[in-house]
Amino acid sequence: MWQSITLREEGTNAYAWVFGNSVYLKIIWRTITTGLFVAAICLAAGYPLAYLISSSGPRVAAVLMVFTILPFWTSLLVRVFAWLILFQPHGIADNALGLFGFDGVLLGTRWAPTIAMAQLLLPFMVLPLVASMRGIDKGLVRAAESLGASPFRAFRSIFLPLSMPGVVAGSLIVFIMSLGFYLAPALLGSPSSSLLAQAMFQQVGSLLNFGRGGALATLLLVVTFGVLGTALAVRRVLSGGRP
Repeated sequence: MWQSITLREEGTNAYAWVFGNSVYLKIIWRTITTGLFVAAICLAAGYPLAYLISSSGPRVAAVLMVFTILPFWTSLLVRVFAWLILFQPHGIADNALGLFGFDGVLLGTRWAPTIAMAQLLLPFMVLPLVASMRGIDKGLVRAAESLGASPFRAFRSIFLPLSMPGVVAGSLIVFIMSLGFYLAPALLGSPSSSLLAQAMFQQVGSLLNFGRGGALATLLLVVTFGVLGTALAVRRVLSGGRP
């Protein structure tokens, strides 16, 4: 009985504990910004690849699509350990950065899991972009060019706005998946760069603080629904108010 009362009081005060703890507020903010960085990297790398796939012939597009989904044929754990080998001290990544005058070790920093997560989640950006771009009538771009628009202006004014639903969908998927990513930050990061999934695992798995772990999980769920609501609002604006 006393144990149930303690757990109930702990659950009631768990949210006050989270918002009153600057360390966990920093972890929440770090998780959100890391998700934004991962989505931005995936968009910067995935948009040109998706454009190339959608504008190529059937054979070239098929080959590029196979290379895009090829990581799905390998275990996630194996891919993360591959990044662990690349980022090890005096490894390939450190030596490559040393050629450009950057000294230091990537492993254990915030950027190591960010780069690995971007590579792991890149297909989830490319696939929605390809689906969106294949539905765009390429004749609209050619018509704009025939009326005097440069290729860049035709792309910026016609193709890019029409591909925005794919951009929003891919960015949304990557961002939400990165919020709950655990394996890459745990193996490639450090305690000083831990994310929300690691904090939840520590509270529930190590400290057996189910109330605080539940509070962190609820905050993660609230952030996810907030992102979904924002994405739906952006989609409605892009579609001209249509549902």
